[in-house]
Amino acid sequence: MNLLENKSAIITGASSGIGLAAARLFASHGARLVLVARSAEPLGELCSELGDSALSVVGDVTQPETHDRAVALAKENFGSLDIAFNNAGTLGTLAPLAELTLEDWEHTLRTNLTACFLAASAQLPAMLEHGGGSLVFTGSFVGVSAAMPNMGAYGTTKAGLTGLVKSITADYAHLGIRANTLLPGAVDTPMAGSEENKDWAATLHPVRRIAFPEEIAQAALFLASDMASFVNGSNLWADGGNSATKVQAS
Repeated sequence: MNLLENKSAIITGASSGIGLAAARLFASHGARLVLVARSAEPLGELCSELGDSALSVVGDVTQPETHDRAVALAKENFGSLDIAFNNAGTLGTLAPLAELTLEDWEHTLRTNLTACFLAASAQLPAMLEHGGGSLVFTGSFVGVSAAMPNMGAYGTTKAGLTGLVKSITADYAHLGIRANTLLPGAVDTPMAGSEENKDWAATLHPVRRIAFPEEIAQAALFLASDMASFVNGSNLWADGGNSATKVQAS
């Protein structure tokens, strides 16, 4: 079953991790893709792997023109924009809150939250031209179900993202727009850090492991597809039970 047949989608942060897994999965379900990342070489390799159904935009998601280019590419080549998986993000500087500089704080907010506002601002008009669409944003359990030491800026952005999604729902649900937040736990991506750090993160999850990127991509596919036609303004936890329990690290 091709859940995204004849659908076009933008995926940001597509050169690695969750975005890479989502690009491969969405393509396997028939989607035509505009893939966005800062790294030209891995992005080009991915487009070569996926073939004619995948186009690329090399750019910084904190810049409005990156999103404008991605939307324009989707419309010009695929005729419309149906789906956006706004997945790019950063951990930012890890430090106790009062030790963060203003530059540290603003960089994390701009990458994780303002970039999603910029993305939605470009994507929504294109979706509305064709009667609606689905926006999926990658959040985190950090800042939503719990805080973590040294992650004040990161957690703030992810908490703010859930508010952004609810606002999109309030403004546009009646026009055929769906917006939802995907909230992973720890995932085996470059952002997860060293093997030692991954082992520690696994102890925070009742399943006693961290997620594979493909598992989070599957949750994104559900939210992007018509299978989630009545899911709007929601947080979808994909965190191995992290938000449901508090496990003692060991």
